[in-house]
Amino acid sequence: MQGHVTVDAVEERCVLVGVITSDITEDVAHEHLDELEFLAETAGAITEEKFFQKLPYPNPRTYVGTGKLEEIKQYIKALDIELVIFDDELSPSQLRNIERELDCKVLDRTILILDIFASRARTFHAKTQVELAQLQYMLPRLTRMWTHLERQKGGIGLRGPGESQIETDRRIIQQRIALMKERLREIDKQMTVQRSNRGQLVRVALVGYTNVGKSTIMNLLSKSDVFAENKLFATLDTTVRKVVIDNMPLLLTDTVGFIRKLPQQLMESFKSTLDEVREADLLVHVLDISHPNFEEQFEVVNETLNEIDKTEKPTLIIFNKIDAYEPQVAELNELEEDIRTLDSLKKSWMAKMGKTQCVFISATDKQNVEELKAILYEEVKAIFKVRYPYNNFLY
Repeated sequence: MQGHVTVDAVEERCVLVGVITSDITEDVAHEHLDELEFLAETAGAITEEKFFQKLPYPNPRTYVGTGKLEEIKQYIKALDIELVIFDDELSPSQLRNIERELDCKVLDRTILILDIFASRARTFHAKTQVELAQLQYMLPRLTRMWTHLERQKGGIGLRGPGESQIETDRRIIQQRIALMKERLREIDKQMTVQRSNRGQLVRVALVGYTNVGKSTIMNLLSKSDVFAENKLFATLDTTVRKVVIDNMPLLLTDTVGFIRKLPQQLMESFKSTLDEVREADLLVHVLDISHPNFEEQFEVVNETLNEIDKTEKPTLIIFNKIDAYEPQVAELNELEEDIRTLDSLKKSWMAKMGKTQCVFISATDKQNVEELKAILYEEVKAIFKVRYPYNNFLY
């Protein structure tokens, strides 16, 4: 049993549903649904409409209220839409209730992300991690998957097949989860040995929100061909390359991108991959300066990194995609000169976002790459000098 629950390969038409609660503003809620639309597009779905509802908190039974659910039902029936995607993880009972009301396929944000991860996984390691996350998601939702048996109303030979089949599937999934965990433990041991064999080189990890350009920067610095695409989670497998800047060698790691509301199943199953972050000597936090909410993305990544490793690490901030940056009106008034110029960006409030150095670049246009290399050189040299104070070979 493979445990993969995936969106169909053909393009599907869908509607998206989100709630505006007391915890988030209306603008933020719209931004979340814009991201959900990008996720749906990455998975191969076309968004026809977005539905919002203001609520103190999501309805524990149907996520949105009955009136809003009826509005969604009328819309999807009129346009013959068979897929509705919700912006939060739905409980098993919410999924069951919503599917019963809408009579169509219902996905939540978690299973959508898991589906994208499943389609992007290339190595045995990544595929094992994704399958484990999908099985953990599926296990408490088995009852929903067997709702077709509810239509069987007694009779000889028809009493209780649903319950017995669910129990059989539950045992199969639990055994598969145990197998996946054992496989990951073995892979972790192998990767620990690999990391220990990397010698004395300083380790640098590229981290950041998904689709900020980490893989493009990786290719630029290492002259490699890591897959890069303008889609969420284009890179899923961790890639390590040796890079030499002037006479300074280092190991550069391209990690999977983070995202808000990252499924807990993925956080658990990807801990081994994120060991690269834990063991890094220097973190390079990449931001997409052209994104209107890059500050929020910055906080999401920092919160996730804090969950992974609470140790303070030296960090360099890269503001990428300056070629696509369009400043807000308030920012245009901040300086008399055009804030889009490199000198003005260095004087702006963005240059003071982090506690450490920052650099503004465009990886695709190769703008200001030499300054990035110079800063990386100095950061790596400083770490090397602390670690090997009596080795004068590199400095």
